[in-house]
Amino acid sequence: MTKTELLKKPLPDSPGVYFFLDKNQKILYIGKATSLRNRVRSYFASDLKEKRSELIEKMVTDAHSIDHTETESVLEALILETNLIRTHKPHYNTKSKDDKSYNHLIITNEEWPRVLVVRGRDVSEQFLKEEIKCEFGPFPSATLLRVALKIVRRLFRFYDTKEPVGAERTKMARGKIDFNRQIGLYPDPNQKEEYLRTIRHIKLLFEGKKQQIIKELEKTMMRAAKLQAFEDANKFKKQIFALKHIEDIALIKNDQQGLRVNDSFRVEAYDIAHMAGQDMVGVMVVVQNGESLKSEYRKFKIKTLKQANDPAALKEVLVRRFTHSEWTNPDLIVVDGNDIQRNAAKLILHERGITIPIVAVVKDERHKAAAVLATPEQLKKYRYDILLANAEAHRFAIGFYRNLARKRMRPE
Repeated sequence: MTKTELLKKPLPDSPGVYFFLDKNQKILYIGKATSLRNRVRSYFASDLKEKRSELIEKMVTDAHSIDHTETESVLEALILETNLIRTHKPHYNTKSKDDKSYNHLIITNEEWPRVLVVRGRDVSEQFLKEEIKCEFGPFPSATLLRVALKIVRRLFRFYDTKEPVGAERTKMARGKIDFNRQIGLYPDPNQKEEYLRTIRHIKLLFEGKKQQIIKELEKTMMRAAKLQAFEDANKFKKQIFALKHIEDIALIKNDQQGLRVNDSFRVEAYDIAHMAGQDMVGVMVVVQNGESLKSEYRKFKIKTLKQANDPAALKEVLVRRFTHSEWTNPDLIVVDGNDIQRNAAKLILHERGITIPIVAVVKDERHKAAAVLATPEQLKKYRYDILLANAEAHRFAIGFYRNLARKRMRPE
């Protein structure tokens, strides 16, 4: 199919998951949408490369057809997207993605199972295999996952305490649990059987089996009605209605704010640190989808300079960084400084034929961000990512410099 034919493909104005397929019907990319029609059309805009990335532009070029699956809510689209990506591992979803940096949903295998959000790389450190009842993810956006859990909590009460329930060491921790029970966030401690059923339903929900939950609840409601336990029957009736009409306006708003959640937007920030040219160092930090990827931070000892010259040091760092073709290229570069640093970075990239947008963060006398030299579109979509990356780069650079300085001054 041509791009024009792909663009004309009829799609519903409803939530769901879409698939870009190659000529052999192999899945290239999976995404979720509030409106399948509007989201898929956005891939054929003339400024796709600027708004999304060169990688996504190439994906659309490689695509020969589009398929989709409708869902009843954006929450279900988010869950389905995550499960399908984990199953199929499409090339353009997995390329440039560090699963270990993303968040996973863990249900613990305990007397009172907890529902927890855990960073992928921390799962094996915090839990033994037998301590996990089930695991879902990775979820690229921590924000979307937490919004989703707030929606789930309106359907099912669950524990998310740091320690296993009953293992609280302080009076304050126990008091927090009691308070959360009173306001309806945590379940009744005398209804363990019901809670285990709730945990099973949360598991089914994240497996994409909402209809199975509804059927089970309908049977439970009918049994309660036959026993004339009308209060219980009414409770189940309300729960069924809530599942059939999931209120996910928060997810819809988040989806409409931008497309970066699905497309793994990567920011690299650079900073230089030294004391009057001594122990001069440079660093690179990575922020992806609003979260720092500390496993991909890099340190550089400046080798070509003996005197303070931040733009020249930045050039050296960038030259060395872009000799590493095995490192994933960023979608945006952030430098600390003004147009001098920004132009120095542009020159290095231009000499290597690399086209990546560059922004600069200007600091005041207290080294706080005073201005961001970027386009209005970049600021609108990525201001948080830019400032986070810049702050992380400064912190990381200062820490690296101080460590070197301490080693130099340490007596033999």
